[in-house]
Amino acid sequence: MIQLQLGLGALVLGLGVAVYLLLGPRPARLPLDRRRLGAAPSPGLLAGAAALTTEAAAKALQRRRAGAGVAALERAGIKSRPQDLLVLLVVGMVVAGAVGAVLAGPLLGLVLAALVPVGARVRVGMLIGKRQAAFADQLDDSLQLMASSLRAGHSLPQALASVARESEQPTSEELARVINETRVGRELGEALAETAARMGSEDFDWVTQAIAINREVGGNLAEVLDGVGRTIRERNQIRRQVKALSAEGKLSAIVLMALPFGIVAFLLVANPAYLAKFTQSLLGYGLMGLAVVLLVVGGVWLSKTVKIKF
Repeated sequence: MIQLQLGLGALVLGLGVAVYLLLGPRPARLPLDRRRLGAAPSPGLLAGAAALTTEAAAKALQRRRAGAGVAALERAGIKSRPQDLLVLLVVGMVVAGAVGAVLAGPLLGLVLAALVPVGARVRVGMLIGKRQAAFADQLDDSLQLMASSLRAGHSLPQALASVARESEQPTSEELARVINETRVGRELGEALAETAARMGSEDFDWVTQAIAINREVGGNLAEVLDGVGRTIRERNQIRRQVKALSAEGKLSAIVLMALPFGIVAFLLVANPAYLAKFTQSLLGYGLMGLAVVLLVVGGVWLSKTVKIKF
């Protein structure tokens, strides 16, 4: 009870200070744009604090050389600046920790604060997987359009630009990036290879190798792309068939993984004393730890069973 009162008091005090700083009286001062001709308007208190915070976050990212995190954001297609996302992540951790501390004490606050970056990482991973799957599904149509552009007499950069204009996301964005990189002097093969690595696409890596070989030895690139596109189309058909056949196994895995949590939640509501025995002895804690280990092992086993790679 004392912890709840202290948490509520700290929360109210913090909100009061924030409201006073934002809405409280300020000394009368002429704005900068009126004192200096052509000067930009001075930002407000909130905008200035946000700018200083994001600048500090950018410096922290530069010191830590967080290249892997920036690359993950690029693969996920997130357009926001890394420092802005870092500030939002820290604010989310603080809010989650304060809510948990007010509701059930500092332990829950620490748990909720730790779950915020984990949830953000999982969300970024989901966006990366979704974007890469969409790129793989659009690849056969993109190759067909590229081959048609080459038959019409366009050069390879013009064919890539045509595909970038006509395709959907994320293919249009990735190919537009390739075109922009080649315009500033980067070699086309390197830009295409980096796109294949960023999208995690083995099929597009084949396309890159076919284009590189054709540029060295010559030949009809449209026919080569037709052959590669036909192979990719057949692979996608098999992949979709395997995905449809394994859907039932994935649903069974989800149900089996969610069943223990559902039973525990039901018992906590229906008969809390039934589960209270596990927190009254060392044997109970050991059994809960064993259950978590077995659940993780079962989850990994089910994941390997329903995930088919070919």
